[in-house]
Amino acid sequence: MAGEETVQAGNSAENTTQTAAPQAAAPSTIETENREPGRKLTLKQKAALVIVSIGADRASQLYKYLNESDIEDLTYEVARVGKTTNQEVEDTLDEFYKLCLTHKMMTDGGIDYAKSVLEKAFGESTAKNLLDKVSKTLASKPFNFFAKGDPKALLSLLATERPQVIALIMSYMEAEQSAKVLENLPEEKRIPTVTAMANMDRVSPDAIQIIENEMKRKFSSIITSEDNMNLGGIDYVADVMNHIDRSSEKKIFDELDVSNPTLSKDIRDKMFVFEDILSMDNRSVQRFIRDCDTKDIVFAMKTASDEMKDIFFGNMSKRQAETVRGDIETTSNVRLKDVEEAQQRIVNLIRKLEEQGELVINKGGGEDTIIV
Repeated sequence: MAGEETVQAGNSAENTTQTAAPQAAAPSTIETENREPGRKLTLKQKAALVIVSIGADRASQLYKYLNESDIEDLTYEVARVGKTTNQEVEDTLDEFYKLCLTHKMMTDGGIDYAKSVLEKAFGESTAKNLLDKVSKTLASKPFNFFAKGDPKALLSLLATERPQVIALIMSYMEAEQSAKVLENLPEEKRIPTVTAMANMDRVSPDAIQIIENEMKRKFSSIITSEDNMNLGGIDYVADVMNHIDRSSEKKIFDELDVSNPTLSKDIRDKMFVFEDILSMDNRSVQRFIRDCDTKDIVFAMKTASDEMKDIFFGNMSKRQAETVRGDIETTSNVRLKDVEEAQQRIVNLIRKLEEQGELVINKGGGEDTIIV
């Protein structure tokens, strides 16, 4: 077709201003053509353009935060993207970038700060439009007001709530924030909260609204759809446990092993912990040892079982194994906290290498591979 060309997604943004969306390297391409102006893209079409433009790897990260219905709708739109103009691609990426920027400024600095910065960058009219769009998104997320509360006061007040309520609220938090809450709960509430969160499936929007209103009333001093919503679940608990400190993790699993061994196993099967190194293949162990800090290995071995030590030493060179053994013998007065932190750093390294495809994490000696 005359005037038709194929461009790499994001390359057409070369002549945009400094406020335009940053270019995204994408393996896929968008067919563009010189089309008469006037076509107005729907929100779903814009979302599809963004997904195609940023490439499969980045798109897969975004998909993690969508529900099944949204994924189906978006996948359908992606399949129907077809030919678009260079201007449509540029405008859509620019709008997406500005909305992301607005969202970050509002959540980090508040609406007044965001308004001031956006007006200086884009002008009063554009700033107002961006703030209106993002405000609706933020307002629609239950328990969003917790983000502006004092963390210590929030933890103190949450600790007085029933485990079911705590579990519901945690289900709307980022995994790191949920981990902090779980770490600071009274010990007698940790297991009931983990159990409630794992067993949570679908919650009525009306029930969520009632609880949210009650929480707003209680926490007012520290806070500046039609379908039921999917919350919590084993996957979410595993994600939280992957972020929690090792000491708290051990206490929680020790209690769960007694009170609810089935749930304990289900959660463990979804996450990776230091003891799971025992089930890794030799090549994978050799791979992460290569990147490990020797001091971390020395500290981690202080409380390790003989079987664990055999795994480590058996996958080192003879010289390295002798060095580590010598360091273990000469290193004394090591705090348990330092040992646990060293083990956690090794676990974090293994997860990172697994995500990069450098090694494989096997669970329970079976065929399942855990993606963490």
